[in-house]
Amino acid sequence: MTIHRFPFLNKTRKNAAAAGMIREECDLFAGSTTRGDLGAAMAAIVLLYTPADIRQMQRNFKTKIRDIDEDYREPLYLKVTEHLLGTYQQIRLLSQQGAFSRMETPVSPENGRYWAMVSAACSARAEEKDPRLAFLNYLLAGFCIFVLDEPAHPVGTPFPGGDTVECEDGVYYCPVREKSSEIDAGFCRFCPALQTPEGGYISRGASEHRKQAYIDHYFRNYNG
Repeated sequence: MTIHRFPFLNKTRKNAAAAGMIREECDLFAGSTTRGDLGAAMAAIVLLYTPADIRQMQRNFKTKIRDIDEDYREPLYLKVTEHLLGTYQQIRLLSQQGAFSRMETPVSPENGRYWAMVSAACSARAEEKDPRLAFLNYLLAGFCIFVLDEPAHPVGTPFPGGDTVECEDGVYYCPVREKSSEIDAGFCRFCPALQTPEGGYISRGASEHRKQAYIDHYFRNYNG
């Protein structure tokens, strides 16, 4: 599989050129047939980014959630930013170990639709700003979903009302999974997690109005 090296990673490139390069890579990812093929192709792009890019993503995320309740904000920030760096490091390690050559499981049929969504979202973003870090966010999420078959938000990610993303007997559960269909450019609708069963999220202490307000804020500001 041919891997394009990204000239758009030079920050002086125009946003339109960046969006064009992203479209090419998304088309390449969409054509992958196994998780290993996809993982190797994605790793070649992800590892052109640096830990400094991850740190910038962490700072951006902190800014986006600064207005939400502190009791919720801090654990969310710690979990999500830890996961960003952890996923980046995991990709590096798997690449160094040659692990992708052993991943022969067919990629999900949803893979192509995901990359079409990413391409469209990054092209839209390029009309206003550099889409480079947005693409990295989608890359890390897509790696979790389509290569590792894990949620893009890790186990332990908190949500308003007290529930978190959980894993039981190898099955992932998310308290807001059923909200995902309402988001055009969010990666959650491709997530392998199931909706947390009734009696988990719904029964916790916060009022329905308060929980819904936080959920709406979450999807507007930092899903995908």
